[in-house]
Amino acid sequence: MTPTDVIAQVRVLVQDEREPYRYSDAVLLRFLNQTVKRMAMLRPDLFLVVREVQTVAGAATQTLPQDAVRLVEVYNVSGGNVVTEVNKDTLDQTFPGWRSATPGKPVNYIRHVRNPTMFFLYPAPEAGVSVVAEYAAVPADYGLTDTITAPSTAYTPSLVDGIVYLAQSIDDEHVNSGRAKLFADTFAQSLDTGLRTQPVTDTDAGALDPRQVV
Repeated sequence: MTPTDVIAQVRVLVQDEREPYRYSDAVLLRFLNQTVKRMAMLRPDLFLVVREVQTVAGAATQTLPQDAVRLVEVYNVSGGNVVTEVNKDTLDQTFPGWRSATPGKPVNYIRHVRNPTMFFLYPAPEAGVSVVAEYAAVPADYGLTDTITAPSTAYTPSLVDGIVYLAQSIDDEHVNSGRAKLFADTFAQSLDTGLRTQPVTDTDAGALDPRQVV
């Protein structure tokens, strides 16, 4: 799926299939990239990536790359040990000096409760350490012929609805008729419906036989 494919579907819904177009490809591409970013804020789970994150040596506080929306999990030191999540309050109480401990290979990570793109490592990493982390990342702006990697093709209808909403929200006729709001509501509802299915499918047990889960 490319933006060109999506824009062709949008043109059908906005009745703009013959040249000269009311909405140029450049305008609809801009609306597509805006919609992708809106989706990333509403459903960051649709934009998950697993990547190596280079750490800042000697710093207990670390920051995800600039394209990150939210940390999901830190898995391990690259090429090394697993990094497990711990509770900050517990670590603060049992080892008050953990932030100034001698740097080494991290064994624990802690989420930053007020900043979803920051996290803590204990011990602070020594020079040259990177960690494997999963996080939600918004793609860079797409070009017309780029392959859309996120969201997945399953969410093409939602992407189309979001673009149609933006296109028709600049037209007083469609704002007054409620058509723009119709597509805005459909966009939001489809994303919400997808989120509601997660408790059914996304569990720690996964495909394990329930009789084997303890």
